[in-house]
Amino acid sequence: MTVLKRALLLILCLPILWSCQEPKPKYVIGVSQCSEDIWRAWQNSEMQMEANFHQGVELRFTAAHDNSDTQIHQIDSLVSSGIDLLIVAPNQLTNVSPAIDRAFDKGIPVIVFERKTDAQKYTAFVSADNYEMGHEMGEYVVSRLHGKGTVMEILGLKGSSPADDRHRGFNDALKGSEVQVVATIQGNWTEDVAYNAVKAYRGDLSSIDLVFGHNDRSAIGARKAFVERKSEKLPLFCGIDGLPGENGGIQLVRDSLLDASYIYPTRGDYLLYLALNILEGRPYQEETMLTSALVTRDNANVLLLESDEVMRQTQRLERLNQQASGYLQQLANERVINILAVVLVILLLIMLVVIYIYFLQRARISEERNKMEREQLDFYTQVSHELRTPLTLIEGPLAQLAETNDIQNASAEASGLFSIVLRNTRHLSQLISKMLDAQVRHSSLVSIQESEPINLSQTKIPTLDTNDDIDSTHPTILIVDDNADIRAYLSNILKPHYQVNEAADGQQGLNLANEIVPDLIVSDVMMPVMNGLEFCQRVKNGTATSHIPVILLTARALDEHQVEGYESGADAYITKPFSAEVLLARINNLLKNRRRLKNLFGNKEEEKKEEKSKEVENNEEEAKFTTQESAFLLKFRDFIEKNLADSDLSVETVGAELGLSRVQLYRKVKALTGLSPVELLRTARLQKGRQILETTGKSVSEVAYEVGFTAPSYFTKCFKDEFGISPSDL
Repeated sequence: MTVLKRALLLILCLPILWSCQEPKPKYVIGVSQCSEDIWRAWQNSEMQMEANFHQGVELRFTAAHDNSDTQIHQIDSLVSSGIDLLIVAPNQLTNVSPAIDRAFDKGIPVIVFERKTDAQKYTAFVSADNYEMGHEMGEYVVSRLHGKGTVMEILGLKGSSPADDRHRGFNDALKGSEVQVVATIQGNWTEDVAYNAVKAYRGDLSSIDLVFGHNDRSAIGARKAFVERKSEKLPLFCGIDGLPGENGGIQLVRDSLLDASYIYPTRGDYLLYLALNILEGRPYQEETMLTSALVTRDNANVLLLESDEVMRQTQRLERLNQQASGYLQQLANERVINILAVVLVILLLIMLVVIYIYFLQRARISEERNKMEREQLDFYTQVSHELRTPLTLIEGPLAQLAETNDIQNASAEASGLFSIVLRNTRHLSQLISKMLDAQVRHSSLVSIQESEPINLSQTKIPTLDTNDDIDSTHPTILIVDDNADIRAYLSNILKPHYQVNEAADGQQGLNLANEIVPDLIVSDVMMPVMNGLEFCQRVKNGTATSHIPVILLTARALDEHQVEGYESGADAYITKPFSAEVLLARINNLLKNRRRLKNLFGNKEEEKKEEKSKEVENNEEEAKFTTQESAFLLKFRDFIEKNLADSDLSVETVGAELGLSRVQLYRKVKALTGLSPVELLRTARLQKGRQILETTGKSVSEVAYEVGFTAPSYFTKCFKDEFGISPSDL
């Protein structure tokens, strides 16, 4: 019985021990690549990955580095080593053909891939349509340049079929348009060659509207040369390959380094599948044309996300294969293992696989959930923008119409119908807001109660309280929004109180802001050319515009969106649909704060003239200055003005005078003025310095020391930042 058990255990172990031996490959496939680059590396990895799913397949790779003689020698060496099938991408049309013929004559099946050859002795041909690629890129260029412009073409390797076909297709597509190829440069498929060729080009680079490289590397090389030449303008750059992954064509398009690319499929998995069909006598297709697609900024992000997911799955499979190979190698090195050890190893392997699969599934589910949440957030943000904007344009004008004589004097039936429209518009606005917030935060949709009937007589047209009006000179407000209806609606609200200017996108708004320097800016966030966040940052970083308050008016209502807005420098963030009264009150408050801060250390003589010319307003301001906050600011100002010349004046000294600690003083002054005590002290010194320069003949250095600056150069810098001019100009 004991002998039988041992025999059975031995029989069970024999397959394991047999599998530990290094098996002889069933098929040896030679792969002769014409070059070694990221595209070829991607294709080789696909073939190797596919080979992992087929037992007994060995791949032998060679790369000729664009040298035909080298490739001929490598093909002959592969044939001599005893390969069963040859996959070859010929470097040039004619040179490599004899080596391919010799391999075929020895009974070795040949798959010609990607590049054509003069040889007729091959088993199968696989490629994409290079002429069609060139033609579609040509059509895209004509469309992109609106049918008129100049192009520089960076050619591939001379004598290679892809270069010839892409060149013919591209130039055929340009026929009939006013787009002209004014320069044709040999790029040889490499970034360095393209870079040096463009750098050596003696023509006028500033006249080039677009550069078309026969592959992405050529286009990027040309781009680097254009940047280094510091041409007056940087043209658009297009290429072909559209590889996924880091620094691949899809990412380059997404990051705007390339304007467009064209996916040139690698399909290494299909090549190996075709090779195995040939070797095992299964049916196969003798000629295969692979499909491809154009990559632009419209679809680059989606394609990149998809390719990243494929790469992650590929890497997981590769790691799994490496682990399995490691285990097999370990078993091969431990052939003399007793039965118990073998059983334990098998159990451990099963456990590891189960645990690995479990955590792999959890990681995949988590990744998919995160991806869905990101996509959902983007979707609802866009939906929010598309819904809240028209709701604003409905709800706001309806509220204003409610105050017109036509509606007020309308019949009871008409007034009732109008009340129904207005009430349900607001109800719809509330419903959409709650639905969007609930969807984005994955919370259950709360029920929304029926709105109370609206009394038209209680609906007010937004007006400014005359006591809170800034002044009678009508401050200038700049509206920046790509929606013409929103601009018209905002203008209608603001024009009774302010001078209004408009811009259709962030770039136009920035140019106009630098030109007219408005008192306040109201801007949308989601705009073409330059979005509102970037626009706000550039306004706040501009010397001439950094002081301008900016209100971001947008449909992006989530907390993280508001954080982005305030981090970009915005002074207020109002979501759509908005109340006109709230907008006017926020504008009025910001302008009042700016005037209050300006007058805190302003010219007292001018203040006295203002008080005489505006008696009523003076009485109101006087009443306001009896408040505790205003008294504190006046005391703060008086102490600073008396000690301006003291360059050692510190926040601690000021705080001690006012009976506050350093932290208390900072918080109180910041809350009342929006600036720190140090910033207010600098403002006071600069205001005083300007007054002295305008009313006396003292030099800049004398004035700088007189108002407490220790270095005239620093005084000059701060003065220019504050007033936009140099003190010497005064």
